[in-house]
Amino acid sequence: MTQTLSELRTLLKADQVDEALLTELAQDPRVGAQKLLEQYQNRQAKAEAEALALNYRTRYERKLWAQYPRIAGIDEVGRGPLAGPVVTCAVVLPQDFDLDVNDSKQLSAHKREALFPQIMHEALAVSLGVADNHEIDRENIYHATELAMGRAVASLRVQPDYLLVDALTVPTNIPQRKLIHGDANSISIAAASIVAKVVRDRLMVMYDRVYPGYDLADNMGYGTAKHLAGLRECGVSPIHRMSFSPVREAANF
Repeated sequence: MTQTLSELRTLLKADQVDEALLTELAQDPRVGAQKLLEQYQNRQAKAEAEALALNYRTRYERKLWAQYPRIAGIDEVGRGPLAGPVVTCAVVLPQDFDLDVNDSKQLSAHKREALFPQIMHEALAVSLGVADNHEIDRENIYHATELAMGRAVASLRVQPDYLLVDALTVPTNIPQRKLIHGDANSISIAAASIVAKVVRDRLMVMYDRVYPGYDLADNMGYGTAKHLAGLRECGVSPIHRMSFSPVREAANF
């Protein structure tokens, strides 16, 4: 007896699908049956691609886990903006972590917001480090970011054995490796980048209500046309970075 499309749809959602069923489905002349087969094949292809991507982004962790079971990924968000702090994050993930995380810049805001609570729930430890605009002006953005990374690592409730860091060096005695484009090459750094991005974006949305006129909720402090126009019209706010030339120029305007 030929199975109904509804029955086939249910069978194709199983964790394991019998090869005989797929062979039979491929020979089924019904248009609906062929669409179900195509949908199944697309799901399988997507799952395989995600598995390969996860395998690629865990290659550094997998090499290190035997010797260093608690690896912290560290990343920052907010080095380029004219206003607001730089936010850093350190994340220690379990070895069975399998969420599809990637460089936060490659993800939509909706995807980041969806991943944020999952990372917070599954991570062994998560900690933030912040350098405000005054520290950035005093230390320079590069050094202030490294100091904030050091704070994030020091505040972890699980002491890491090893650090994977996106492009910078953390001031700590814990062994570490600096990775260029680390958020696209390490699942730990990617998770840290997502948490840091979500936290900083939420902070800038709040600042937009406190200091209106700069479009901070949309530009997150970066030097967009609306932000520069706001500097000309409203002047410099208490969260602007005076060491950044557009802000300095607006202050002297």
